[in-house]
Amino acid sequence: MAQTTGATSHAPPPPAARGSSGGGWASGLVLFAGVMMVANGILGLFEGVVAVAKQHVYVSTPNYVFRFTLYSWGWVHIVVSALVLIVGLGVIAGQAWARATGIFIVALSLLANFMFLPYYPFWSLIVLAIDVFVLWALCTYHPQPRR
Repeated sequence: MAQTTGATSHAPPPPAARGSSGGGWASGLVLFAGVMMVANGILGLFEGVVAVAKQHVYVSTPNYVFRFTLYSWGWVHIVVSALVLIVGLGVIAGQAWARATGIFIVALSLLANFMFLPYYPFWSLIVLAIDVFVLWALCTYHPQPRR
C-alpha cells in the first residue's frame, strides 16, 4: 500500500471550476491568434519588402481613391507587420499588454490591407479574414484573476 504524506495536490482545477472565460478553448484561441499574428507579421514583412524592391510584382491601379506609390505602401506594410510580429510574440508569451495593444495594431493591419485590396486582392482578403479572427479572439478573452 502506498502511504500518503498529507501534501496537497497541485493539479489544475477541472474546466468547470475555471470558468468559461479563462480556460480551455478561450486561451487556446488566444494562443492561436498570437501564432497567426507572428505568421501574418512575417508574411507582411515579405509583402512590404517586395513592394519596396520589386514594384512590378503588384497590379498598378491608376484611379484608386487611396492612391499611394507602391514604395509607400511597402513601407506601411513593413512598419505595421513588424508591430504585428512583435505584439504577436507578446500574445504568445501571455502578456496582458500585448492583448490590449494587439487589438489596436491588428485593427491597423486590417485597415492597411483593406486599402491595399486593389494591388493584391487575393492576399489582402486572406489577411482581412485572419485579422478579423485575431481581433475576435483578443477581444473575447478575459482571464480570471488568480486566487
